[in-house]
Amino acid sequence: MERYIPQGVCPSEIQFDIDNGIIKNVNFVGGCPGNLKAISRLIDGMAVDKVIETFKGNICQNQTSCVDQLARALENTK
Repeated sequence: MERYIPQGVCPSEIQFDIDNGIIKNVNFVGGCPGNLKAISRLIDGMAVDKVIETFKGNICQNQTSCVDQLARALENTK
């Protein structure tokens, strides 16, 4: 399992697995549980590159967002 400490958002950690370029088992520790669980379910089984393309640059506050931080975490695994 990969672990990433996001910056500028409510979750204290993002956890996920990558299997052959596919994201699985995404878990945001903290943050808005309903929204983040829904996002995690929607992207489970999606290609990592598609997740990065979809979420990178989506800004909420502090010039980032939870999904932008996930995209950054995924870029760090490449």
